[in-house]
Amino acid sequence: MTSKTLIQIENAHVNYLGKATFDQLNFTWNEGQHWAITGDSGRELTAFLETLRGTTHLPEGRILRPFAVEYISRKTEEGIVHSFRDLIAYVSQQYRFRNKSNLQNFYFQQRFNSSEADEAATVREYLEENSTPITGTWTLEKVAKLLRLTPLLDSSILKLSNGETRRLALALGLLRQPKIYLMDQPMTGLDQESRAAFGDFLQAIISEGIQVLITTSSAEIPVGITHVGELKSGGKMEVWERENYKLNKGQSLDLPWNLKHLNELLERFPKIENEVIRLENVSIRYGEKTILNQVYWQVNAGERWQLKGKNGSGKSTLISLLIGENPQAYSQNFWLFGRKRGSGESIWELKRPIGFVAPELVRFFPANQTVRKVILSGFFDTMGLFKKTTAEQESKADQWLQLFQLEPFANQPIQRIPLEQQRWTLLARALIKAPKLLILDEASQGMDERQRVIFRETVQKILELTQITLIYVSHYQEDIPDNVDKAFDLT
Repeated sequence: MTSKTLIQIENAHVNYLGKATFDQLNFTWNEGQHWAITGDSGRELTAFLETLRGTTHLPEGRILRPFAVEYISRKTEEGIVHSFRDLIAYVSQQYRFRNKSNLQNFYFQQRFNSSEADEAATVREYLEENSTPITGTWTLEKVAKLLRLTPLLDSSILKLSNGETRRLALALGLLRQPKIYLMDQPMTGLDQESRAAFGDFLQAIISEGIQVLITTSSAEIPVGITHVGELKSGGKMEVWERENYKLNKGQSLDLPWNLKHLNELLERFPKIENEVIRLENVSIRYGEKTILNQVYWQVNAGERWQLKGKNGSGKSTLISLLIGENPQAYSQNFWLFGRKRGSGESIWELKRPIGFVAPELVRFFPANQTVRKVILSGFFDTMGLFKKTTAEQESKADQWLQLFQLEPFANQPIQRIPLEQQRWTLLARALIKAPKLLILDEASQGMDERQRVIFRETVQKILELTQITLIYVSHYQEDIPDNVDKAFDLT
């Protein structure tokens, strides 16, 4: 019996974000097939999903969507405005939240301030306000239970951890009552336990008749996937049935940067001695909920630590103390660079010796902030450039732009460039001021497999060339540089 075709792409030339991306893309998706698409370019994987969604331009070739023919015919007869997209849910890697006034003007510190976080909707309110009016199998209660959001329904969305936010995005997709569910790197940001449970999530929605296609790394093909496609440059795709797919291990590469130039930039980094961080009996609570409970931790100069813990274990809260974004720091026994918090230092004095990278930072820059401005803002520890810069600062920004090959993106808003360039921009922003302490919180999240290797090896090279103290957060052990030889576990 021949399976019914859901989507057919035939000899398509595809332009994505104004750039020719695929020159001959062919793909057939039949009913009962659930796909994992891998590849070396995160940008091309996203472009492939956007092509399925119909948001790219096809100067040649065509895409057919038989899955929507019956729906479109019915809605046309009823005289109701419609689109094949009504049947598709899509979870991208970039999502933003708006406050209760429907303005996207949150700032990074709000997530750690219990009163200001009230400006954001609760998880329940967010799901209710953004779900589709179409009725179907998926109710809020059912979705919340499946994605372990029930205990969080009355929590502010700004209080969610990275992994919890990802689960919220997946929940919202289900509330669209989709026939087809597209997900761009959906396991990104999930801890090991949550990634293991993702296969259960897929099987649950597949059993309800949803057709699934995800992009992912070749090492993370979850249970429930029946077919694997490896997207090559230009749009060629090699496909396998899941049981016949074998992971090609042993990836090796050379760093694409001018290492002499990198070494020159890192020569300016300071050397420090003695203690960098000391926490004694630190506890953080929001209402009745305890996030950190009697934490003791000491980090000395030049040490390289991995900060570990499950989603929701308090890693982001702990980091918020270190970077001066949590108002509860003043009531704690907490020292940075030998100075007790609350002893008269300004927040800017606190931030100056610390470089910080987290993927969610991009959401908090104003829309007009270009890559160049974002990098320059590292001198001032502000979410955007609002001060006049010196010729020396401009020169340093040019050097980091050149090193990380960001010059073609320099005058583009950071929110409109590919994810991998966003990550290099944030790293340059953290390094431009030659910090004593570097904190990387899931810093390579959203990069494709090759770029993640480059990011890890770049950090490794920085550790070899400086005495910088490092705190690295990642749920992927393969992303941790070899020089990170200590671990602090909040689980």
